[in-house]
Amino acid sequence: MIDHAALSDDAPDPGEQHSERLGALIREQIEAAGGALPFDRFMDLALYAPGLGYYAAGAAKLGAQGDFVTAPELSPLFGRCVATQCAEVLSALSGGDILEFGAGTGALAAELLNTLADLGQSPGRYLILEPSPDLAERQRRLLAERAPEQLARVHWVAEPPTDLRGLILANEVLDAMPVHRFCLRGRQIDEVLVQWTDQGPRELRAAPVSAGLTEAVAALGLPAMLGTDRESGADTDARSGDGYCSEVNLRLGPWFRMLSDHLSAGMVLMIDYGYPRREYYLPERRGGTLMCYHRHRAHADPYANLGLQDITAHVDFTAVAEAGTAAGLELAGYTTQANFLLGCGLDRHLQIACTRPEDMLGLAAAAKQLVLPSAMGERFQVLALSRELEPPADEWCGFARRDLRARLG
Repeated sequence: MIDHAALSDDAPDPGEQHSERLGALIREQIEAAGGALPFDRFMDLALYAPGLGYYAAGAAKLGAQGDFVTAPELSPLFGRCVATQCAEVLSALSGGDILEFGAGTGALAAELLNTLADLGQSPGRYLILEPSPDLAERQRRLLAERAPEQLARVHWVAEPPTDLRGLILANEVLDAMPVHRFCLRGRQIDEVLVQWTDQGPRELRAAPVSAGLTEAVAALGLPAMLGTDRESGADTDARSGDGYCSEVNLRLGPWFRMLSDHLSAGMVLMIDYGYPRREYYLPERRGGTLMCYHRHRAHADPYANLGLQDITAHVDFTAVAEAGTAAGLELAGYTTQANFLLGCGLDRHLQIACTRPEDMLGLAAAAKQLVLPSAMGERFQVLALSRELEPPADEWCGFARRDLRARLG
């Protein structure tokens, strides 16, 4: 029987209903907070509210049917290159485990497990910490299909294990960490808050209410970077800091302290889009780097499509390095994705993968997307932190081609 009500133009839109339910929760939280929430709390709810946030609900997120595509879905070569670096670390440790934060579709885990098995460096356990129940189920299905012989090694966990020895992987994780937003008003710092109006959530700029925000923004040294630190104190330069808005991630410190508490020996390997601090806070980025992704369309309105769109901010890799080293980890390498993948043998992996001439065109096109400066090669960066771990020779393979740690200063 055809359900004509379901086909009617008047039938409720599931997406709209979902947004309304999340909106009601956000409104309750705003009212409970006295009329306004810090932006990071709004972003936290929009992405991670149980059953309603973008990453906690059941809508498709990655791939052609979702909102964006990540490198592991773009090409298996990405995972095989990352596996080469992982194998080097596991060899230096004489074995260990791998913990992946936010494993997406499971494509990276499948390539890592299969490639590491081929290299004779399988981890004892492959642990996945995944906040999205529907993505965790999708990962189970994909791993059962692509890496069935390795499935017994895979375990989903709610928190990192104690005394982890091995690798912690975070591919496109830091960009989805809630951030505080701020704006400069002359020499004053305003915090971006979120209030509820008849039109839904809207932002409000006010004196900072979040602990540590004023100090964190002051520590960025923005007047010098924006060219507004004149002796007269006047913003006479065309690049005046007045009205300059951006983000700062106050959650990095606690996150790295948590990782440091759990990692006894090994490497934390992070891949994401972002910049070192001096490139992050350039005068031309007066609106910050916050972006939203909905059905493969990028836009800058975080208050639209509640629960149905991704909200991200570029990563300040200088802040990442500072937070990691402050937590007791050692900076082990920093470079672009292109340099990292080439250092991990992208050319060699491409040749091995092209077992048939007809495979070459597609694999080569995807490889170019991974390394070309105009695509992902320069926009994505790779940073490694370590503990009780010495590299073979003098450098890890992923950073041997060109280590850019000097740019983080």
